[in-house]
Amino acid sequence: MRALVQRVSSGKVMVGDEVVGSIGPGMVVLLGVAADDTKWDAEWLANKTANLRIFEDEAERMNLSILETKGEALVVPQFTLYGDCRRGRRPSFDKAAPPAMAEELYLCFVEGLQSLGIPVATGRFQAFMSVSIENSGPVTLLVESEAARPTDSAS
Repeated sequence: MRALVQRVSSGKVMVGDEVVGSIGPGMVVLLGVAADDTKWDAEWLANKTANLRIFEDEAERMNLSILETKGEALVVPQFTLYGDCRRGRRPSFDKAAPPAMAEELYLCFVEGLQSLGIPVATGRFQAFMSVSIENSGPVTLLVESEAARPTDSAS
């Protein structure tokens, strides 16, 4: 699972003329789900994202998490984070999860943030969305669960 995390002053998602999600200060998370992701990945990534120290303290150092700043999160599904551009000119999305699985794990990630007390707004799964992001800093990080997965000691 991949999360492109951006510290923001505000964020908004529209589908057509309808605002489906908006936040004030906090983070926008563009979330991609891979075909081999599990609930473990969603839970781990939600916890990791919630505890990232990307917000400034009184000394203007990035020492605070969204939990400490009481910020909001806007989570937007983005299968294109698994676009492979190594060959040709058209990205391959073979590593992206199928829609039903991706939506289930996307919602698991959202619930993980909410269970930690973070107010969460969302985009709309499988919709064409217009996303407005007012970056703060800018601070943008790519966080991936794959490298953190526990290994199977039997193999």
